[in-house]
Parts: sequence; C-alpha cells; structure tokens
Amino acid sequence: MKKIAFLAFLLVLCVAAGRAQESRQDVSLSGTALIPPFVASSTDIQVHSNRGFGVLASYRFMLTPSSAVEANYGLTYQNKFHYYGPSFQTEGLQVPARVQEISGAYVRSFVFKNFNPFAEGGAAGLIFLPIVNSGLTILDAKQQTEMGFMYGAGFAYEISPSFDIRAEFRGIITKVPTFGEANVNNGYNFTTNKWFNLYEPTVGVAYHF
Repeated sequence: MKKIAFLAFLLVLCVAAGRAQESRQDVSLSGTALIPPFVASSTDIQVHSNRGFGVLASYRFMLTPSSAVEANYGLTYQNKFHYYGPSFQTEGLQVPARVQEISGAYVRSFVFKNFNPFAEGGAAGLIFLPIVNSGLTILDAKQQTEMGFMYGAGFAYEISPSFDIRAEFRGIITKVPTFGEANVNNGYNFTTNKWFNLYEPTVGVAYHF
C-alpha cells in the first residue's frame, strides 16, 4: 500500500512538472510611471508635462520557448499637459488627463538560469481623456485618440515555476495631443506638429499557466 501511495505521489509530481514545462501563457500586473518629455515646436507652442502613475495589465502567449505575442492595457492617472503659446504665454493652459494604452507587441526573450531578459516592439493606441477638475483651465478640451508605436526591454526573474518578477523600460511614440484645440478661430491652437517619445518604466509580477 505504501508503495502504491508513493508511486501515486511521484505520478502527481511528474504531471505537475510536465504542466509547468508546457506553460505557454502568462498574465502580469505592473505599476507604471508615464513620463512625457518637454516639447518645443515650429508652431511656437511649447508643451510641459508632469509624470503620471498607473497600472499595466499584460497577457503573453508563447509561440516558441523564446518568442511570444503580447497584448497590453494600461491606465495612468493623472498626467498634466501644460501648453504655452503666443496668445496664452504668461500662464499657459493646462489639461489634466487620464491616459489609456491599448497595445500589441512581439516579444523576444533569452534564458540565463532564473533571469530572462527580453525585448519587444509593436503598435499602440493611446486615449487622452481630459479630467474635469480645478486643474483644467480650458473647458472645451476633448478626448483624443492617437496611434503610435511601442518598444521596450527588460528582464523577468523567476521566483517559482509559476511566478516571476518583471521589470521593463518601455517607450511609446505618438503624436502630441491637441485635445481638440487645433482651431485658431477660438483663439487657442495646441498644434505642435511633433511626436512624443513617452517613457514608461514598469515593475510587476507575472503568473504563468
């Protein structure tokens, strides 16, 4: 009886190990900081922005042991975009906004024992949603969606067959938003004809299944 129980125990361990080796999917949740750079443009519009903090949820499916496809959804609360121009130079105009990210990427990873460095790149869409509060100084600012590109590099450190800690430096390239203020007839024009390279460091935990 003891031998049968021992064999059954070994069988369960083998099945669990096999399932761990066959794991081809993971989900992760990370804390993020979205950091827009300063923008000076040929249209005499300058954009100063503060960093915002948020979360990023990701899903990966392994195509091979070293390559995967990834889908991401991120939400940052809140970034403040401060615009300065010839007609509003003294104090400028500010738009606090939530920034949502929807992106997909190809991921190439490398294995060095418990460390798994990776690099990725793909397409991204960003939704800039003005927040109506005391910081909003132009009340007709509108939601805006911009398409762009995302890239990143980082590493995952395996703490168990099912979990790892993941850290990454990501970047998102997209047009600087105007929040609908691109019409000079209303006295304001936020057009810069420039692109942002938004910086987004992330740290989180991934679960493999």
